[in-house]
Amino acid sequence: MYQAQRASRSEFVPVRNLSYHVRVWGERSDGVAPLVLVHGWMDVAASWQFVVDALQTERWIIAPDWRGFGHTRLEGPAVDSYWFPDYMADLDALLDHYAGEHKVDLVGHSMGGNIAMMYAGVRPQRIEHLVNLEGFGMPETRPAQAPGRYAQWMDEIKTVQRGGKALKSYADADGVARRLMKTNPRLAQEKADWLARQWAAPNAQGEWDILGDAAHKVTSAHIYRLDEALEIYRRITAPVLSVTAGDDSLGQWWKGSYTLAQYMERIRAVPRLQSAVVQEAGHMVHHDQPAELARLIEAFLNTAP
Repeated sequence: MYQAQRASRSEFVPVRNLSYHVRVWGERSDGVAPLVLVHGWMDVAASWQFVVDALQTERWIIAPDWRGFGHTRLEGPAVDSYWFPDYMADLDALLDHYAGEHKVDLVGHSMGGNIAMMYAGVRPQRIEHLVNLEGFGMPETRPAQAPGRYAQWMDEIKTVQRGGKALKSYADADGVARRLMKTNPRLAQEKADWLARQWAAPNAQGEWDILGDAAHKVTSAHIYRLDEALEIYRRITAPVLSVTAGDDSLGQWWKGSYTLAQYMERIRAVPRLQSAVVQEAGHMVHHDQPAELARLIEAFLNTAP
């Protein structure tokens, strides 16, 4: 099994009626803001371990488990859906706690990359550098789609309330590892075995449950407003590094309805943009090529803000 080179510790921060689990590497230093790593959908903060181990420079690093993932827990009643703006508000509160008035270097993957991009346009004064790893946003929508989307959201809410949309349980951690390797054929066995024990945990029946709330599978009630996203991108003042994988994730997911070329066109709205491609990698680029990704991130963070 993979052996972590840099030990992390867990901290719990009260944020908006949640006990937010934050994985921390390194030590807090007065006057030094952290490097903040935010994970994607159905992932956890521990997923960054391979990149952290590959960094050449010691940093104070914080990586939260988003609400409804990992070990972050609600301190009130369960929810039946999640709203994208809540992630930005959670991040804002976490930066208040860890960075105060200092700017941070922010790295986000997939859903986390989308959150990071939107947050950086809404709170531009808080970000020194931003790295967006395969945070593509969503296909452009039309206002005519809104009525159907609201109806779909309400129907899926009922399904969740009836106990539907549950996440699959696995007989053991090896079963979780096999699932991870099926999703990402590039993932080595040793990494899959390690990740499985971060991504899932045994339940009272001895099966292993994914550390994610099934309510995350509910479709967003709101259509994706590209004009709104582009306006927020234009407000980003920090330099941004957009990293995509050599494998075309968008082509695999959207089958032509949203393409990598369209993403590259919309990302041009960012005023201070750099782009990079990591070869021999798929969407989980931080698992597939952590050393190359660490090299790109460190080189970018060492540039003038």
